[in-house]
Amino acid sequence: MAYKEWGDPANPKVLLCVHGVTRVSDDFDNLAAALCKEYRVVCPDVVGRGRSDWLTNPAYYVIPQYIGDMVTLLARLNAETVDWVGTSMGGLIALALAPMAGNPIRKLVLNDVGPALDMTSLKSIGDYIGQDLRWATYEDAETYIRAISVPFGPHTDAEWQKMARSVLRQLDNGQWTRHYDIRLAEPFKDAYFKNVEASEALLWQFYDAIRCPTLLVRGAQSGLLMEETALAMTQRGPHAKLVQFDGVGHAPTLMHEDQITAVKDFLLD
Repeated sequence: MAYKEWGDPANPKVLLCVHGVTRVSDDFDNLAAALCKEYRVVCPDVVGRGRSDWLTNPAYYVIPQYIGDMVTLLARLNAETVDWVGTSMGGLIALALAPMAGNPIRKLVLNDVGPALDMTSLKSIGDYIGQDLRWATYEDAETYIRAISVPFGPHTDAEWQKMARSVLRQLDNGQWTRHYDIRLAEPFKDAYFKNVEASEALLWQFYDAIRCPTLLVRGAQSGLLMEETALAMTQRGPHAKLVQFDGVGHAPTLMHEDQITAVKDFLLD
């Protein structure tokens, strides 16, 4: 598992930033730059994405595997405690880890994710993940990534270009495709759709057992994390502090100053 690292490697204050299901560690470059004087910031590419290896057996593209990988990474970093920023899937990994006895999480930021998620949006994500899409030119690929990423909200051309470059790779035949293993689509669907009620009940059980200070970041127009769920998360479990951003869907990119400031203020308070 590849990871990017910012700041002093001897700093005992470690911030782990974990991306969404088809994204990569580069998503946190702006946030890491803003926090690397306070933290040793570590941003992994979850296995099957970006610079990390792909699994031989795609059945292991599941949360328990990701938890094991993150715990192993923290051991490699010699980190006794960690503050955690998790976007979408990165937040779900933390949701399962944070209730465990002796877990290392000191403060938790959940970015547009919670125990209950909109099933229509999840199905759309699952279908999107498994499509073997290829483009003849980089320009065509970037245009697609921009179009599919509209819910991220307004960004500059330079920001869109950066977000597209980080999730695209060129094949030996010159075509461009997305930088992850599309085989992770099936275990993703299995995890969420085989028994929706049981899955949600388990995630709420996890959430209610979390004891660390928690910040919930939400795009005000998110189609994945409903406002009703977000408000419920402020009333139970760790009683998360909720910050919402207008004009943004799923999920806030944490690239802009207002979003970075909200996370930074919470972590450093």
